[in-house]
Amino acid sequence: MSEANIKNLDHFGKHQELAAKIQDALSELRPYLEADSGNITLVEITDDLVVKVQLHGACADCSMINMTMTGGVESAIKNVAPEVTAIEAINI
Repeated sequence: MSEANIKNLDHFGKHQELAAKIQDALSELRPYLEADSGNITLVEITDDLVVKVQLHGACADCSMINMTMTGGVESAIKNVAPEVTAIEAINI
């Protein structure tokens, strides 16, 4: 797992516990993304529980990114944090 893509939980203020759950879920996906020369970072959790992620490397330009977002990222996050209202990639 690439530690550079995990922010300090203090960055997430009142959402630290939720951020920890989401980062754990993303850590499970990370090896698959890294295998395709990509990665993902949890960037922000808004007050209305919108999760914002940033895709890196090949993932940012991949033609399959919509499938990765809905079938992988959104599914993994919603599985551990059903209270999340939306998941957005800030760079696609």
